Amino acid sequence: MRRPIIDLAGASRIYDLGRVQVPALVDASLRVDEGEFVAIIGPSGSGKSTLMNILGCLDRPTAGQYVLDGTPVEELDDDGLAFVRSRLIGFVFQSYNLLPRTSALENVATPLLYQGVPKRERLQRAQAALERMGLGDRMDHEPSELSGGQQQRVAIARALVTNPRLILADEPTGNLDSKTGEEVLELFHELNDQGVTIVLITHDSDVGVRAGRQVHVRDGRIAA
Repeated sequence: MRRPIIDLAGASRIYDLGRVQVPALVDASLRVDEGEFVAIIGPSGSGKSTLMNILGCLDRPTAGQYVLDGTPVEELDDDGLAFVRSRLIGFVFQSYNLLPRTSALENVATPLLYQGVPKRERLQRAQAALERMGLGDRMDHEPSELSGGQQQRVAIARALVTNPRLILADEPTGNLDSKTGEEVLELFHELNDQGVTIVLITHDSDVGVRAGRQVHVRDGRIAA
C-alpha cells in the first residue's frame, strides 16, 4: 500500500480584509499518495491556487491540518517550511518565472545555490537536468532567446534539479500552444513513470483528464 505524500484534512483558508472575511478554501480534504499524477481542476476564482499555495507550503491554512511527507506542517517555522520547499517540492508555473538576462544553465542551477551546493556540482547537475529536457544545445541561451515551450522545459529542469519527490505545476500549459502543451504533459508522464509525484493545477478539463486522477474545486470546496 502506497503512503501519502500529501494529507490535507479539513483545511480552510480565510482572508481577513478588515470588515470582510473572504473564505478562499472551505473544509478541504485531499490525499495524494506517492507516485500519483493528480490534476486539480477548477475555474478562475475557485480556490485552486489557494490550495496549491497551501500544498506547496507557500501559505498556511487558517484551520485544519496539513501533513506533508509525514510531517505536520503546523509544527514547522518559516525556516522549516523553506527547507521542505527547497528539498521536497519542485514548482512549475504558467509564466515560467525564469530570471531574465540569465542563461538557461544558471537559471536551472539557482535552486542549488540556496542549498549551499558547490558551484561545480551546481553546474553539472543543471547541465544534466537540461539535457534530460532535450535542451543540451540551449544551455547558454537567455529566456528571451527561447520559445515558450523551451522556457517551460527550462522551468521543469529547474524544478527537477533538486531531485524533488513532488512536483506542483500551476497551469503549466496555460501559455503554450496545443502541440507544445502536449509535449509538456508527456514530460510530466515520463517523470511520473519514474516515480515522481505530480500535482497539476489547471482550469482546462482537457488537460486535467491526462492525469491519473482528477479533483474538482469550486467555490473553495473540493469534490473528487
